[in-house]
Amino acid sequence: MAPHHLPFYLAPGSGIDTLMVVMGVFLLGTVLWVGTLYWKLHSLPERMAHKSQKLQFEFVAVLGLISLFTHMHIFWIAGLLLAMIDLPDFGTPLRSIAGSVERIAEATPAGEDVEPEREAVTTPPPADKPVPAKAKEPGHA
Repeated sequence: MAPHHLPFYLAPGSGIDTLMVVMGVFLLGTVLWVGTLYWKLHSLPERMAHKSQKLQFEFVAVLGLISLFTHMHIFWIAGLLLAMIDLPDFGTPLRSIAGSVERIAEATPAGEDVEPEREAVTTPPPADKPVPAKAKEPGHA
C-alpha cells in the first residue's frame, strides 16, 4: 500500500477529513452570505422609503413584512413601487389653510371697535310687584 500517493482530499488514517472541514466552513459561510444578501434585498424598499423621507414609509414597511411572511412577491413589488413614487403632501397645505381660516375667524373687521361684554345691569323691580325667583343661567352648574 502506498498512502503517500493518495490525493490530499482523502481522509488519512488519523480520522480527520480535511476536505469535509473545509467544505463545512465554506457551506456555513455561503449560507450566512446568501442569508445576508436575501435580507438586504428584502429590505430594499423600506430602506429606499426611509432614506428619502417618504410619507408612505410605514405602508412600505408593512408590505415588506407581509411579503416576508406570506412569500407572495407581489407585496414586495408593490412596496418597491411605493418607495419609488412621490405621493403629494396634502397635509401641509391643508393645515396651513386651516390655520389661516382660524386666524380670519378670530380677527375683528377693520375699523370696528368691539366693546367688551358688559354684565347685565339689573334695575330693581317696582315696589308694588313681587320679586320673581332668579332663574338659573344656562351654562352654570
